[in-house]
Amino acid sequence: MAMKLNSTIVFFLVVFILLSLPQNHATGTDVGAPSPQPQPNSTFPHIHGITQGSLTPQECGPRCTARCSKTQYRKPCLFFCQKCCAKCLCVPPGTYGNKQVCPCYNNWKTKRGGPKCP
Repeated sequence: MAMKLNSTIVFFLVVFILLSLPQNHATGTDVGAPSPQPQPNSTFPHIHGITQGSLTPQECGPRCTARCSKTQYRKPCLFFCQKCCAKCLCVPPGTYGNKQVCPCYNNWKTKRGGPKCP
């Protein structure tokens, strides 16, 4: 009787362990399907000149001319843009904003805490 009770307990323990294992059943539709990959920032794909360190100092002039093309304060914009480009070797795309693609350009501040780079 004790032997039958021990084998019954062992049987139920084995069943319990098997049921508690994670279930990884593959169906015919998802066999070999790749796992989802994180998508890169599709707003600004990797374009030469907008990521930090991707420009040479000679390329700063044309990039800053484009960056400052719509401001009424063209001379100071160009001065500070070229200063920032020389340090960071990048210029954000467009004429305003988009500084998140170039952290150095974005994080350089004036003594008063305002943005240094246009």
